[in-house]
Formats: sequence, structure tokens, C-alpha cells
Amino acid sequence: MVSFMTNKPIMPSHSDTTSGNVINAILSGGFGTRLWPLSTPEKPKQFLQLFNDKSLFQHTVLRNSRLVRSTMIITNEGHITQANAQMEELGEQFGHVILEPVARNTAPAICLAALAVDKEDILFVTPSDHMIGEDGYGESVNRAIELAENGFLVTFGIKPVYPETGFGYIEFAGEEVKSFREKPDEATAKRFLEAGNFYWNSGMFCFKAGVFLEEIAKLSPQIYQKCVEAHEKGITEETMGAIPSDSVDYAVFERSDKIRTVPAQFEWTDLGSYDALIGYLEDQVQSSGVSSVSGPGVKNTHAFSKKRVLGVGLEDMNIIETEDTILVLPKGEGQRVKELYQEFK
Repeated sequence: MVSFMTNKPIMPSHSDTTSGNVINAILSGGFGTRLWPLSTPEKPKQFLQLFNDKSLFQHTVLRNSRLVRSTMIITNEGHITQANAQMEELGEQFGHVILEPVARNTAPAICLAALAVDKEDILFVTPSDHMIGEDGYGESVNRAIELAENGFLVTFGIKPVYPETGFGYIEFAGEEVKSFREKPDEATAKRFLEAGNFYWNSGMFCFKAGVFLEEIAKLSPQIYQKCVEAHEKGITEETMGAIPSDSVDYAVFERSDKIRTVPAQFEWTDLGSYDALIGYLEDQVQSSGVSSVSGPGVKNTHAFSKKRVLGVGLEDMNIIETEDTILVLPKGEGQRVKELYQEFK
């Protein structure tokens, strides 16, 4: 069912009553510009069935369906057909569908999700395009649900294994969050890694819908009010376009005093760059299309291609072939693919 209408205003309120209704709210509005041209607006990375004949979206649904009662998707009209088709392949159905005619970032998307359910329901919010290991996952999610039942907004922290500059960081003390840090430069990322009390911010969250609505109404009232109006009148290009665009980190989590973090006891990758994607496919997926490039003087160079790729004197390179484009880039420069997309889109 599509959930974006109500007959009366929904005001935030909090109750200590616990709820067993946990909903996986899957954020699926983007298309992964850092993986262009493999990922395109018409066929974004979360729907590419590259992972043992399943997509990242399908793995997300399967991974979480065992831990929740229903699945919600927040996406756009251009992607819902693909999402429905891939759900049908899995024999699954959506409990709620929210279609965004205009992208307004994660804070409005999550606010609309919270307005669409009962205030006592727990939303387990996940991106649609991460790959996560099974070991320890259920334990971490169950701990987050427990904290959410007690009125906290919960993040999932990933222990950093190298000084990544493309992620935000969480400074922590146990399960308490001391601060959120923006994407750092390399020197700062190295200091975070050495300090030992910083997590990567995974972009996964867990909370009671009513508690989240209380916090966003208090901390970002314009977003909240415009989301309520869109929820009541119907989500259209006009009502969605009137909502201020902001990330949920800026709008709520970085300013709330109800934040907790659960350390991830599982393997995690957002597969947000070609280094990450090619490395994962080569190590984890049979018949992935990734191969080492051969030739004199070729070192640490990989190709994602249906053809044999040869070279001379290549070192530390990734080569990606699609139907109409061949992309060649040095390893470590994956964040700049977004610049290339902006230039040639």
C-alpha cells in the first residue's frame, strides 16, 4: 500500500509503551554517481544484479526480512517498477511505499516514513545499496531495537579499517555519541583511526517513529511542518518541493541529545566506489566479470568487462566497460567519478 495520506494532523508524541512492530524502511532514492557509467539514473546500482544473480536491494530485503515484520520503500516513480519486480522475484511484498517526485535528501524521506506508520512502530532505516555480512548482524540490530524501545535514536557505527575520507565519522564513548564529524581530509582521517574512538557512520538508523517526529519537530521544525502538509495533502511535486532539503544527520542526529550508537559486529561495505566494488566482486562473487589485466609491466590492474583486457605498463588501475562507455581510472580516485558524471551526463 502507498502510505502518504491521513485525515488529521499527526503531532509528535512519546510513550514508553513498547511495540513489537519493526519496519525496515529502505532508502532507495539515489543512483550512485560514483559508480557511473555502470550505475545510471535508469538502472541505479542498488538494482544491478551483480551479486550472485541478486541486487544489493534484494540482499537488503532478504537480510532484514528475518528481523522485521514488514518492509517499506522510499523511492521515486522511476525506480518503483524495478523495485516491485525484484520483490516479486523474492516472493516478498511491500507493507508501505512512499514515492518522492522530488528528491529532498534523507531527513524529509525519513520524516515521511515516520508519519506513515504508528508512532509506536520502530523504523529500522537502511540504505538499499550496502553489502553486509550475516555474522553478528542480528545481534547488533536487536540491540538497536532494544535501545529504540527505550526512547533513543540509534546509529550503527562501523569500526574503521583505513583512513577513509568519503565517510562521516562518529566519536563515541561506549554506546554514547560524543560528536559527529564531517568527511575528513586524509590527515584527519588518520588521526581518527589512531585515536580508536571513532566509527564510520554507516547511514543506518533505528528508532520509534514518534520519538523521531518529536526530535525533528523540535530541531528542524520547517522540515517537519512541510512533511506533515505533504503527508496530509498527498505527496506531489508541489508539496514535496516545498520541503527544505537536508540530511538526517544535519537535521536531527547531530543536534539531538537522545542519540546512541551500536558498534557493528558485522562486516560492512557501502560499495560506493569502484575500488570497493571491484575488490568485493573479485573476492566474493563467482563469475563476477572482474578479472586481473594481463600484460608486460602490468601491476594491480583490474577490469570489469565481458572481454579479455590486456595492457602494457599499467599499474594500480581500474577499467570498467559498459555498453557505450569505457572508464579508466587510477585506484584511489574513485571519489572523482562523480565529477566526471557531472561533466558528461
